Parts: sequence; structure tokens; C-alpha cells
Amino acid sequence: MCAHGPVSGKDLSLIEGFADALWMERGLSRNTLQAYQSDLRKLALWLECRGCTGLLGADRADLLAFLAEQSIRRVKARSSARFLSCFRQFYQYSVREGLLAKDPTTGIDAPKLGRPLPKSLTESEVVALLNAPLVDDPEGFRDRVMLEVLYATGLRVSELVGLQLGQIGINQGLVRIIGKGDKERLVPLGEEALDWLQRFLSRGREMLLDGQQCSAVFPTRRGAAMTRQAFWYRIKKHALTAGIIKPLSPHTLRHAFATHLLDHGADLRVVQMLLGHSDLSTTQIYTHVARERLSNLHAKHHPRG
Repeated sequence: MCAHGPVSGKDLSLIEGFADALWMERGLSRNTLQAYQSDLRKLALWLECRGCTGLLGADRADLLAFLAEQSIRRVKARSSARFLSCFRQFYQYSVREGLLAKDPTTGIDAPKLGRPLPKSLTESEVVALLNAPLVDDPEGFRDRVMLEVLYATGLRVSELVGLQLGQIGINQGLVRIIGKGDKERLVPLGEEALDWLQRFLSRGREMLLDGQQCSAVFPTRRGAAMTRQAFWYRIKKHALTAGIIKPLSPHTLRHAFATHLLDHGADLRVVQMLLGHSDLSTTQIYTHVARERLSNLHAKHHPRG
């Protein structure tokens, strides 16, 4: 970018008029308005360096070049997205006010903001978490089975607590899930989780219900299905017992399920089916988690890492 200089009086007037309109129409805060004005002043100065006749003289190619330069200068994607949002609003305002015939931001896509990587647990941390509940206690026994099933299947917590007896196929070793959009999927339980579940259904569940009737696979002592909030509270309690201090989310074991499958060579499309993702791009984020872990292991253990 060329050296900073004063923004032309015409552009300053346009920017101030735009900020006044935003304040009147949307009641934006002083800080937000100042940020918009700052972004537009940067664009105005940049355009001046290119020989453009002010903000209203910019075309689509000029704006794309400005955003491209931000990328070259390693400006974060989130900042570039903010620039474009500001410019889009400014030029829409200019068209609305009759200052321009056409909006030059039309057809310019916002930069992709990369989704945050999901927090996961190492395999040893998962083992510690699974071992944390006291299985001599009916509630602890239930919690252990829920954690085993959650890690073995990658279910959403809402799917787990909503499981009904009719959805469990013990002989087939499968659980039938109705996920988002009422889409059905069959998920294998695996030997370990199936063994825990069989033992719970044969004796632990009856001890917990104490004669009460409930169709939920994992009931509470009150004879009702457990809520997501209650189970999340119990996960945090068991994580504390296991000595896990990293931040957890209700989907932590679901993330661990997906990440560990990929770590051990599972096909991405299989993981997509097991998780119930309608779009493969949603599942692909787990490849970044696995790749990041491999990079860390390489850096730690390779002699030239």
C-alpha cells in the first residue's frame, strides 16, 4: 500500500453520510461506526494510490485487488470478511441514495473463515474418562455404559439420551438412530460397548428403575429419560475424577470417536455415514484434527522434527 495521505473531502463526506445513515437506521455503536469509517478511509486511500476517482469510482476489479492485497499482506480472513461487509453496505447505501447505478461488490464472495477445530481427547484420556464412573453404583454403572456407547458410536448427546429400547438391536450389535432431518442410520456398537450395554439391560437398568416403567434406554432414578444437561453435568464430574483438565464440550466424545477412527485409517466417507453428516465437507474438519496430531507427534519424536 502507498503512503498514507489525507482522504479527499468528497470521500470523507460520503463516509460520514454513510455512518450517519447506519446510526439512524440500525443504531450501531460508536466503536462499530468508527471501524466502518476506518475501513472505508483505508479503501479510499488505496484507490487514490491506484489513480481511481474516489470511492464512487471503484469497480469490482478494484475491490477484488484491494482484498487480494490484504491476503498477500497476511491480513486475517476474518478482517477481510469485515472489509467486504463494510464495503457491501456502503455501496448498497450509495445505490439506494442514487449516488451509483450499480453495486461493485455484487458477485464478490466473502473469504472462507475456516471452522474452529473441534476439541478432542487422546485415546488415553478417553480410557481414563470411561474408567471414572463407579460401576458398583447403579447411576455410575449407567454412566459408564453411556460413555462406552457414546465413544463407540459417535452419537450426538441428544441422540444418546433420547435412545429408546426399540432402537437397540442386541443380536445385530447395532443401534438405529433417527438423526437430523429425520434421516435414519444404523451404527455398530462394537464388542466392548455391546458387552457393557447387555449387562446394563439385563440387571443394571432394573436396579436403577426399582420397579418404575420407562422406555428410555438410559433412565434416571425418577424413572424418566435423562436430559442433555444432566448428562453433560455428569460428564464434567467424571472428567474431573479422571484428571482431565482441558475444556470439554457435550460433543467431546463424538469428536474423539471421529478423530480416532481417522487416526487408525478409517475411510472419511464411512466416518461421515457413522456421524450422520449429510455433507462430506462437515466431516472433513476431522482430517485436520488428525493431521495436526500427526504433525505434533512428528515434531516431538522425529530427530529432525
